[in-house]
Amino acid sequence: MEGPLSTIATAWLPDVDVLTDRLVTAVFTDHPAWTDYRSVPPEDLRDGCRRYLTRVLQLLADGHVGNTDDDPVAGPIGRQRAEQGVPLEVMLRTFRLGGRVVWEALLERTDGVTPADLGAAATAMWTVVDGLSSALSTSYRRAEAEQLRRDDQRRHALLEEVVAGGTTGQRVADQLDLPLGGAYLVVVADLEPDGTTALPSPQTALGALGVRSVWHVRTDTIVGLVPLESHDPAFVLARLRPLARGRGAVASTTDGLSGVAVAHRLAVLALGTLPRGAAELVRVEDRYPQAMLLRSPELRRRLVDDWLGPVLRLPPRERDVLLETLTAWLEADRSAGVAAERLYCHRNTVLNRLQRAAALVGHPLTGRRAYVELSLALSALELPG
Repeated sequence: MEGPLSTIATAWLPDVDVLTDRLVTAVFTDHPAWTDYRSVPPEDLRDGCRRYLTRVLQLLADGHVGNTDDDPVAGPIGRQRAEQGVPLEVMLRTFRLGGRVVWEALLERTDGVTPADLGAAATAMWTVVDGLSSALSTSYRRAEAEQLRRDDQRRHALLEEVVAGGTTGQRVADQLDLPLGGAYLVVVADLEPDGTTALPSPQTALGALGVRSVWHVRTDTIVGLVPLESHDPAFVLARLRPLARGRGAVASTTDGLSGVAVAHRLAVLALGTLPRGAAELVRVEDRYPQAMLLRSPELRRRLVDDWLGPVLRLPPRERDVLLETLTAWLEADRSAGVAAERLYCHRNTVLNRLQRAAALVGHPLTGRRAYVELSLALSALELPG
């Protein structure tokens, strides 16, 4: 803006405190319900208003009404208010009110100004206000994004601490917005290098049912903490299982956040019992034999060789028939008749195959020990690797 109104803007600079009083009053009297400066100390709010009004007058006085995207006054104000939690809409309203205060002040001293100059001044003044508002918004959103990143990093660190068995006191529970005590489900699912997860959008799926959860990305897995509160674990699992596009496992704890680390280790162990390429979500309770065998590869190999080694060295067709028969017989609670029905063959055929297997391995298939060890050996064959 050039001409007489530039002179008027310059003349108002020494009296900017008068305009600051007017703006602070307007902030709290013009639709006060729309104002939320509770987190800003009064002297801080006044200082921000004064700096903003001074900046508007300086730009008008100097005739600089162009690009103000990186404005040295509006930018820092936007960042500061974002960090204080003031809504952006409140700040933009304050800037508009400040523009009105300045415009009314300019009009008080426009004696002798032509209508053409007045119109040009209005255009210039609101261009300045719009530019500063834009700079405010840009800085505010950048600060907000940075704060969200910091919050995410802090949340990530806290979750990592909980999962790893670190401190899990009330402070951690409050910051994660999770209950300190009570029952939890801990979910672990594979995470591929390209970011694809074996359990897509679990938080959204559970949230739709009123079940809250927190999810944490690790190197090659995602981990979910689901406080059960009043929910049945079966209800939660029933919602998660249809999501499975890869391997997933679940373990529970009734020890609150302090029990999450142990439940996580058990879930990871159960996950390891599933072959690569599987697409299911299992409970650790359903994988006890496999989980125990997975912890001791040497014992697993010896058990398989002792009970099934000779069978595994048979030609593939005979090997598969005997393994299928042994599995069916054990699942039928060692009833040859029930196993025969499941295998669509005669009971005597099952008995003959069992005798053949016993002769090969050199162990009788009777007694509690044989039942347990043979069952474990067959379970070991299901394990990856």
